[in-house]
Amino acid sequence: MKKSILFILSLFVAASFFSCDNSESSKNGDRGALASSAAEKVYVAPGEHDEFYAFISGGFSGQLSVYGLPSGRLLKVIPVFSQDPEKAWGYNEETKPMLNTSHGFVPWDDAHHPDISQTDGKLDGRWVFINGNNTPRIAKVDLTTFETTEIIEVPNSAGNHSSSFVTENTEYVVAGTRFSVPVPQRDMPINEYKGNFKGSLTFISVDPEEGHMDIKFQLMMPGFDYDLAHPGRGKSHGWFFFSTYNTEEANSLLEVNASQNDKDFIAAVNWKKIEEYVNNGGGKTMPANYAHNIYDDDTHTATSTMKKEVLVVDPLEVPGAVFLLPTPKSPHGCDVNPTGEYIVGNGKLSADLTVHSYTKMIDAIENEKFDGEAYGIPILKFEDVLAGTVKQAGLGPLHTEFDGEGNAYTSFFISSEVVKWNVETREVIDRKPCYYSVGHVMIPGGNSADPFGKYVLAMNKITKDRYLPTGPEVTQSAQLYDITGEKMELLLDFPTIGEPHYAAGIPADIVKANSRKIFKLDENKHEYATLSNGDARVERDGNEVHVYMTMIRSHFTPDNIEGIKVGDKVYFHVTNHEQDYDVPHGISMIGANTSELLIMPGQTETFVWEPKQPGVWPFYCTDFCSALHQEMQGYVRVSPANSNIELSWSLGED
Repeated sequence: MKKSILFILSLFVAASFFSCDNSESSKNGDRGALASSAAEKVYVAPGEHDEFYAFISGGFSGQLSVYGLPSGRLLKVIPVFSQDPEKAWGYNEETKPMLNTSHGFVPWDDAHHPDISQTDGKLDGRWVFINGNNTPRIAKVDLTTFETTEIIEVPNSAGNHSSSFVTENTEYVVAGTRFSVPVPQRDMPINEYKGNFKGSLTFISVDPEEGHMDIKFQLMMPGFDYDLAHPGRGKSHGWFFFSTYNTEEANSLLEVNASQNDKDFIAAVNWKKIEEYVNNGGGKTMPANYAHNIYDDDTHTATSTMKKEVLVVDPLEVPGAVFLLPTPKSPHGCDVNPTGEYIVGNGKLSADLTVHSYTKMIDAIENEKFDGEAYGIPILKFEDVLAGTVKQAGLGPLHTEFDGEGNAYTSFFISSEVVKWNVETREVIDRKPCYYSVGHVMIPGGNSADPFGKYVLAMNKITKDRYLPTGPEVTQSAQLYDITGEKMELLLDFPTIGEPHYAAGIPADIVKANSRKIFKLDENKHEYATLSNGDARVERDGNEVHVYMTMIRSHFTPDNIEGIKVGDKVYFHVTNHEQDYDVPHGISMIGANTSELLIMPGQTETFVWEPKQPGVWPFYCTDFCSALHQEMQGYVRVSPANSNIELSWSLGED
């Protein structure tokens, strides 16, 4: 234990050396570069488009932000696991079901790792998947609308961190647990963790046409912490690799007790073999309770279904499907190069980067070069799977991405830098400082078989003196580097939404041509859609009142409503009749305990208003839509609960 503590302390002492070195380089090299051509390289002229989309996770915001690269301009914030009043996400009646879970309505999560769908190992730009870390969930964002269209809760899991990475044909998106727990959950002493808690690795199938998700199987693994993951590709397609720490199975003071072993593991999972086993009737069905929420673009409405069982697989029932690759020490990143040959383990407490060979791994498996087992799972001999190491690359390595030219780029949290190295020779080529404490890095397509290169984006945890102060917390940031030459060049840094954990980048041309412009009004299948002004009306059913309303520049139909009473529950079902690109309308009602609605052309959305006192109360358009936007308003008359005033409504009538 003392040795581990001293080792950790030595890392922080060494970090001060690296930080000083970085500071000097920033004063000399980088600042000179920024004074010359860097601004020109990130400049995107008014009216021109960025070359890449970057989808950056919002961490504790529960959102996914969309930036243009190289400009660093914020294009959109996509609400995923959080309520968003700008778009009424989680507030309107249509999207509330998307935030349903087995724990009830949970309008928040900790979103960490986006990943873009792939075909033949190449990014196809159809969907972005992202994990909810806290209440285990996987979400899918449709890149035709840039809206969340599906969220599936993950049972038997906690700390859904090694997620949401996809196989090379998007056959599966994985959800790996970071915190092992009793499976099934039950009341038991925490100090009986070892041998009793389990880590689940969930393989969620993705329909190749529509993208619908479903849990195919859960692999029940030993009670380690499963940190990050990446799929095999090319020659290693059919395998998935998960980094682990806390192989000590400690349950308290993990900073010490989970840092005892010289090596932890990368778990290599042959999902093809398990898939075959499951397709032939293998595995056991166990009771479960989890929500599956789907948003329908035709009805503009989400539904939530509670699922009651899940298929569980014991790795010992599928011999040859799971192996453990020893990896120093507390590895975080687990990254596979574009050819699928090399698996890089970034040990947070290791002085070197570990690079495993897929070819050597297969040879070790076939020749049973084992070094014991863990709960029946074979441990391969370290020397027999090792391709080599990157010596003294930096301090606190976290994550590696690839440029498609044979180079890798690794983030170092403690020494605050990005290091470029050659995958074959394991020689360091270049290093550049980050400001400060970088977590993940992203190269567009850098975790696929066909990276696009050009830029590396570093996502930093601390900024301190980089921006104007904003109280005790300063904005977190991303930094953009040009990697087209042998040496990296810092081009830009920009603030981010929430805490940026990871990002996925893709050329804009792959995505923007498929971006949806409108929802066709004649295809609107919403239950309460009002497709013509003649159908606009107000109906009472007891103390429920339903307002069927239309909106178009620059009025509502109806815009005067009377006969509403205190105690009524009023549903406003509002349809935007515009059929022109980029003409949403909003509507907000005074006293409504919800957000405004922001309704896209051709869409229908609903909010609820429960008037508490008599009066005449206005509503209005919240999205500036025309020169007569201010005139786009109306009134609702509310009478006492015992009033005999009948419902009436009008537009421009006496």
